[in-house]
Amino acid sequence: LAAVTDVVSLGRAGVIELEFTDFLAIDGPGVDLLVFENGFRGFLEKGDVAVSEDGVEWRDFVCDGGCAGLHPVYANPANGISATDPAVAGGDGFDLADVGLTRVRFVRVTDTGTNAFYAAPGGGFDLDAVAVVNGQRP
Repeated sequence: LAAVTDVVSLGRAGVIELEFTDFLAIDGPGVDLLVFENGFRGFLEKGDVAVSEDGVEWRDFVCDGGCAGLHPVYANPANGISATDPAVAGGDGFDLADVGLTRVRFVRVTDTGTNAFYAAPGGGFDLDAVAVVNGQRP
C-alpha cells in the first residue's frame, strides 16, 4: 500500500484496468481481493469492480451504486496493518466465488460518477491499491 500521495484519480466515469504479474488472485476462503480508495468521510467516490482471467471476458461484482470506496483504509506499512488482512486492513473486499471464477489476473475499477460534489471530469474514484488476499504464482 502506498502513501496517500501515490493514488490514481480516475476522474468522473474513468476506468483503470490492472494486471497481476507476480500473483494471480485465486478463490480461497472468504475475501480474495481488497480494493482501497483514498476516501474522506462524507465525500465517497465509489467504483464498480470487475475481474477477468484473460483480460477479454469480464465478470462484474453486483453492486448498487458502487462496490469499492465505501470503507476507510487502515492498512499502511507505517502503522503495521497488513494490506492483505481483510479483518483489519479496511478497504472493500471481493470474493471471486461471487462471480463464479476460481482465479483472475485482471481487475477493472470504473468510477460510478455518482459523487454530486464534483463536475465532470473532476473528482472520481481515487485508487490507492489493490491487494491480493488469496493468491498463487502464475
